[in-house]
Amino acid sequence: MNERLRFGVSTWLWQSPFTTESIVLFPKIKAMGFDVVEIPVENPDLIDVKIVKEALSVNGLIPTICIVFGDDKDLTSDEVSLYQNCFEHAEKCFELAASLGVGFVAGPLYAAVGKARLASEEQKKAEWGRAVKNLRTLSDIAKKHGLDIALEPLNRFESDLINTADDVVRLLNEINEANMKIILDGFHMTIEEQDIRKAIQTAGDRLIHVQVSENHRGIPGTGLTPWDEFAKGLADVNYSGAVVIESFTPEIPELAAAVNIWKRLAISQDEFAKKGLKFLKSTFQQNIK
Repeated sequence: MNERLRFGVSTWLWQSPFTTESIVLFPKIKAMGFDVVEIPVENPDLIDVKIVKEALSVNGLIPTICIVFGDDKDLTSDEVSLYQNCFEHAEKCFELAASLGVGFVAGPLYAAVGKARLASEEQKKAEWGRAVKNLRTLSDIAKKHGLDIALEPLNRFESDLINTADDVVRLLNEINEANMKIILDGFHMTIEEQDIRKAIQTAGDRLIHVQVSENHRGIPGTGLTPWDEFAKGLADVNYSGAVVIESFTPEIPELAAAVNIWKRLAISQDEFAKKGLKFLKSTFQQNIK
């Protein structure tokens, strides 16, 4: 296996939101064989950075941070308050990330998640322009904390702005800020991309983070994802970041509703993590030398 790769899991697999008390997951995550824990920051005020940082150190886990913008936060909006909310929330999240020693924050930060509709060409152009302008501001805020931002394409049911690697590369080219990078999520890719390996090649050296689950959000290796091509794509671009399992527990009603998971995807969330990690290690060991 390529020793540059590290494997991680999102705490969303078990809980939402992440709070200081969520550190109880860390020993289990480490014992399963993960090196990385992904912390989705929904409310930074619920997280005591000092306590979390100590727990990460004690358990030998490397943190990554992801955030999303809900309905009250939207960089494409013509309502000033909505994109100001983004800046204020991001500032807190960036400060938290920097305090934890994380080098980037990932997520679909160009618009509110779930903003998906058939907009006119005029509206699309206006919203694209606002995304570019406001992401430059977000880039400047991240720079103050020494951070990169990794933008994530979403599937068409969750965004009408950025759906593919081609889309996000075009956005980054227009923003033209060195700290704006790319995260790719295998779940969204199986819906939107024609060729996963080529999509990864399109992202190229700007790809700094990867999330995975199956095409049905289940355990990696139990669905239709072309995993060999996925691994070869990462090898093509000499990817050296983390591969993080991101799925969600159906036991948190608000989270389940947000991601449309209406049934169990494994006997238990622990089984999901263990089997997913075993499959990923086996697959990447076989395909990345």
